[in-house]
This record gives sequence, C-alpha cells and structure tokens, in this order.
Amino acid sequence: MFEGCYTALITPFSGGSVDYGSLARCIEFQIANGVSGVVPCGTTGESATLSEDEHREVIEFTIRTVKGRIKVLAGTGSNCTETSIRLTRHARAAGADGALLITPYYNKPTQEGLYQHYRTVAEACDIPIVLYNVPGRTSVNLLPETVARLAADCKNIVGLKDATGSLAQASETLERIGNREFDLLSGEDGIVLPILSIGGKGVISVFSNIAPRSMSDLVSAWNAGDLAGARALHLSHLDLCRCLFIETNPVPVKTAASVLGYCREDLRLPLVPMGSANKQRLFASMKAFGLPVREVE
Repeated sequence: MFEGCYTALITPFSGGSVDYGSLARCIEFQIANGVSGVVPCGTTGESATLSEDEHREVIEFTIRTVKGRIKVLAGTGSNCTETSIRLTRHARAAGADGALLITPYYNKPTQEGLYQHYRTVAEACDIPIVLYNVPGRTSVNLLPETVARLAADCKNIVGLKDATGSLAQASETLERIGNREFDLLSGEDGIVLPILSIGGKGVISVFSNIAPRSMSDLVSAWNAGDLAGARALHLSHLDLCRCLFIETNPVPVKTAASVLGYCREDLRLPLVPMGSANKQRLFASMKAFGLPVREVE
C-alpha cells in the first residue's frame, strides 16, 4: 500500500505564516522527480509548532495540490489520543490516502498505553494508518511485540515508519509480523538500503526534500534487482544524509531547501537558524553531491 520514496515535507514559512506558494513549489518538485508520495505535517514539517487550524489547512492544501498524482500520507499524531482521532478523521475527510501517527510524546506511556492509544484511533478512524516510532524524539520506543499485536488486531494499521536506527529491532518487527502484509518504511535516510534488504518497502525521507530523484532511484534500483546501482546511490547519499542531521531536523534541510530556491529559511521558535560552521559544512556537502547551491536572499 505504501511503497517507495515518500518525502517528509518541510512547511515553508514567510513572515510567521505558512507560505503556501512555496509549499506548492515544493510539492510540484517532488512529483516531477518521481516520489511515490508526500507526508505533510510530520516532524520535518514542524508540526509541533503548527496550530490545529494550520495543521488542517496544510493537509487540505497538499491534497488539493497533489490532485491524486501521488499519495498523501498525512501526519496526524499527537500525545493526546482525542486530538489524534480528530486530526485523523479530518485527514480522511480531506481525502488523504493514509495517516502517519507518531507515538505519544512527553507522556511516556507504557507498551500497553501505546497499544490502547493506537487501537482507539484505529477503531475510530476508517483510514490506513502507519505507525511512527522515533524514540530519540519521543522518549518512548514502540517495541516489536506491540507493533505485531496492533497489526494483528487492527486491520487498518498497515505499516510502520521505523526511525530507531536499529536494524535488529526492524528485523524483529518483521519476524513477529510474520506473513501478514505490512509496510516497513525506513525513517532514517542513511539506512534505506539495509532496511530494504530485510524486507522494507521504502522510506519516509528528509533527504528527498532536496534530492527526490536520487532517493526514488535508490528504491527503484533495489526493486529492479539492481543491487550494484542501489548500493552506489546509497553510498553517494551518506555524507549529505549526515549533514542534514548535524543540527535538529528540519533546520538543516530547510536551510538546504532555501539555498536551492524552494522556500525561505524561516523557522518557528524554538528552532533557530544553523550555526555558520555547520551551514558551511552542509553547503560543501550539497555542492559535492552536485546540488546548485546559491546564496540565500
């Protein structure tokens, strides 16, 4: 259901407001360069600083702009179960193809709490749901046994974005899922090829905001049986992948997108612009990768 390269979209801002003109340009750039789908209102989209009205509007705008040409997997997670239900129902009504739900953050629920949270949302919302596990952000780890239990008990829980960075955990998740259809997606740009090699279906990518064709080609090469081609792309991505995370995501990728002319560098507090040394390191990596770096206006 969700296979290939999905871009975790940045949310462009201008003067403190969402810059919908730039968001449209970003979406069209993604479509033109072969991605399978886009993910509005995820971590990379600074969802934590969007108001609920903005959250809804960004999802609606993305769906209207895409016009069915690729899939839209809307970020609708929250640390409040009722809010997650409200946002997920909205995404379904707006026409999203699925919903990406981050584990509740700050509350630090137990595994039973995580299970009950996701099951409650799944039962309340008739839309395909992809779980999102990023313990480095949320301070909770959605364990393989809990993922397998949810996949068995909730027919509309269809996948997992695994941003643990652990191939062992991702492998155990698939082991426990067994033969059921389930879409494992890498949440780490630097290990897309290893995730594919254990049975993953693709990636939800930060990197593809600025190089969508290359990340899409990596997944396509693997699917075509071109291991050498996939490996060459994987290795060519690594330095830029590292540089896109030398400061908190999405600060580096939004900085990179700004020098490519897709948006302004504007961030919402408490995120602040990159330090000059890190910025120069990022720009050098972009140039080495072959991206046309220009000065920010």
